Amino acid sequence: MRPGTPRRTDPEASEARQHAPLSRVQHDRGELLIAGERLSELAGRVGSTPFYAYDRDLVAQRVDDLRKALPEPVQLHYAIKANPQRELVAQLAALVDGFDVASAGEMRIALDSGMSAPRIGFAGPGKRIEELRAAVAAGVRVSVESLTEMHRIATIAAETGAVPRLSIRVNPDFELKRSGAKMGGYASQFGIDVEQVPAVVAAARAGGLTVDGLHIYAGSQNLDAGAIGEANRLSLQLASELAAQCELELASLNIGGGFGIPYFENERDLDIAAVGAALGESMAAHAGTLRGTQLIVELGRYLVGEAGYYVTRVLDIKTSRGERFAVVDGGLHHHLANSGNFGQVLRKNYPVVVGNKLNAAADGVPVSIVGPLCTPLDMVAKNVVLPRLDIGDLIVVLQSGAYGRSASPLGFLGHPPPAEILAGV
Repeated sequence: MRPGTPRRTDPEASEARQHAPLSRVQHDRGELLIAGERLSELAGRVGSTPFYAYDRDLVAQRVDDLRKALPEPVQLHYAIKANPQRELVAQLAALVDGFDVASAGEMRIALDSGMSAPRIGFAGPGKRIEELRAAVAAGVRVSVESLTEMHRIATIAAETGAVPRLSIRVNPDFELKRSGAKMGGYASQFGIDVEQVPAVVAAARAGGLTVDGLHIYAGSQNLDAGAIGEANRLSLQLASELAAQCELELASLNIGGGFGIPYFENERDLDIAAVGAALGESMAAHAGTLRGTQLIVELGRYLVGEAGYYVTRVLDIKTSRGERFAVVDGGLHHHLANSGNFGQVLRKNYPVVVGNKLNAAADGVPVSIVGPLCTPLDMVAKNVVLPRLDIGDLIVVLQSGAYGRSASPLGFLGHPPPAEILAGV
């Protein structure tokens, strides 16, 4: 953006009613700004559409806001599964205290970023023996998710002489209420049921291993500060009880996160100050039993979700039996979550704008934005009210920084993958 060019935040300019407020959208004379750079300039730099753009400044701001809201001793980890784009991970390596990974591939990305191995945690219910060997050799902390996995790690340690860093991932007897995805409190492939933890600790000791960490993750995509506060309270209470019962000296306690971002109508920003205040009270209540324990909050979507934009171009506009369609060059093969095929029970539209017409009034005629694939599932936005569309317009899906490109079937129907760019200085 040229020096002196005004920035405007104008959420009402072209906001359709089907999604959450566009409170962070900025534009200059109707053109979307991403990290201060005009959308057309970004598109020119990439060279083609579709593409993902991530706002470096918004990521840094989100981390800074969290630092201010959470109690000072809390360690902040980034869950790489949310977005493993290497430049983005490298930026976060300098901002957060650690990473959490769910595969050997993500572990390599984390180590390549410069993050030290002891600050990396490896979770997941189906770790291959090769992955366990690599994690133990690197010195990465492993969240053990079964008795079988504990036995395998004991064998690796005996064969190599390595001293594994071990946490037990606990399937708690409570859930994070009002979560987009519940990860605890029921029969699950994730973690070890709380009742079984003492037996797994005993097996570790019998195998010459030391367990000095717990990992408790109850749910994700939650916008209710009260529910998150209660889950955190219960997590600290459970950790204190298990530490006493199993005679554990806890160096590490990962309580997950579950912090959500707004996507849809009537959803609003999570009150992070309230989450931080409640967590501080819970920490004070367990200051004695958890003295010396490094408390970790692990976040993915909350750190990067709102910093991402998926940009696609209108190829065609047509009418079929009275309904209007705009065909674009991107779709579910690039952004499965936005299509509604990544866990939504009832499909809802992500926030969508016309990136080159943010100061234009909506024309009042609903239009469905569809992708180029030969399937009716390829829906970018259904019956949205936008400014009048023209061929060549840039359709931008907001809230696209998490579970976008890497969570999509990029090889489906042979279309080329989207580029990725990290915007900002």
